[in-house]
Amino acid sequence: MKKPTRQRLIEAARELFLSKGYEASSVADVLARAEVNSGSLYYFFKTKEQLLLAVLDEYVDLLEPMVLRPAFERVSDPLDRVFAVLAGYRQMLVMSDCRLGCPIGNLALEMSEKSEVVREKIALNFRNWRKAIRQCLVDARDRLPPDLDRHKLAAFILTVMEGGVMQARVHRSLEPFDASVATLKDYMDRLVEQGTTRPIQQANS
Repeated sequence: MKKPTRQRLIEAARELFLSKGYEASSVADVLARAEVNSGSLYYFFKTKEQLLLAVLDEYVDLLEPMVLRPAFERVSDPLDRVFAVLAGYRQMLVMSDCRLGCPIGNLALEMSEKSEVVREKIALNFRNWRKAIRQCLVDARDRLPPDLDRHKLAAFILTVMEGGVMQARVHRSLEPFDASVATLKDYMDRLVEQGTTRPIQQANS
């Protein structure tokens, strides 16, 4: 049984925008992959940009079931969950031979200066990602320094992921991604060491 037409269009566009990019994916490409006619597309989406916005909304909805839940089900420790999420992106690189990047990162590079409404939707996806990682850091608060800015660290972790993925794609190698994550792990271990060896009176203040 086929999925509803609107959902098929969104999924087709999501796959094409990831593999080819937004500009290089034509409406005809979307129609062919979704196996629908142009009238059906324009019934739901008046413009290609509206379809892109729907794709970005889909990514908002997929963050928990596609990115977070598979990682969180493998491990329960909140800091291990951060690295489990990053491992999911590494697996994406492995499966694509380092040819597919983060879909939101790709669209950010391509579209942020072309449409303000698209830029805002991309920013929402990034904010939600950082919020989820920040919650992991909050859950590990007893092991981290009390003055740690978890919001900034979550933003840094996102930067490590996006930068590692981008370099892996350019070099067609996992080495830059693995090196970035290894350095982040070393930094996190140092934070834990600092947090667990602080004076008792500071920890209880």
